[in-house]
Amino acid sequence: MKAKIYTKTGDKGQTSLVGGTRVAKTDIRLEAYGTLDELNSVLGVIRAKVVDDGGLEKSLRVIQNNLFNIGSHLACEDEKLRGSLPSLSAGAVENLERDMDLWESSLPPLKNFILPGGSEAAAFAHLGRTVCRRAERAMLRLNDVAPDQLIYLNRLSDWLFLLARELNHRLKVADLEWEKGC
Repeated sequence: MKAKIYTKTGDKGQTSLVGGTRVAKTDIRLEAYGTLDELNSVLGVIRAKVVDDGGLEKSLRVIQNNLFNIGSHLACEDEKLRGSLPSLSAGAVENLERDMDLWESSLPPLKNFILPGGSEAAAFAHLGRTVCRRAERAMLRLNDVAPDQLIYLNRLSDWLFLLARELNHRLKVADLEWEKGC
């Protein structure tokens, strides 16, 4: 028999962590991995909007899997059990940096701050960047997050900023410059 998606175990505002511990749905752990889930959803929208021409779809898929891996660690309080959970893919931070270096080499230098927007795909990348920053702040409040996961999220927010610029560049859409005093 196929299992139902609803279990009714969370109807009173609690849920289970990996390992079975019951916690309130307002627990900071849930805030952190829920925000990663939100970020992952934004990345899914970006994937749906982007016509891939050089590995971007693969990079986004790898990032989405890495976010699930981080989320599984955040959903687990048991340090021993965390050791059996999937970790970041090999070279995860370096891959983000490689993409950023490549994009920056062909993008016009920034002379002003830019506003989120331009193309629809770039606007979603900017949205992803802000959700990523929120996820990073939530993870920092946990005080028991692996340093490589925090580094990854910090780098990912930079990657999403440059992705927005790269997408606008590919689509020949200008970045929107901040107009002081407007």
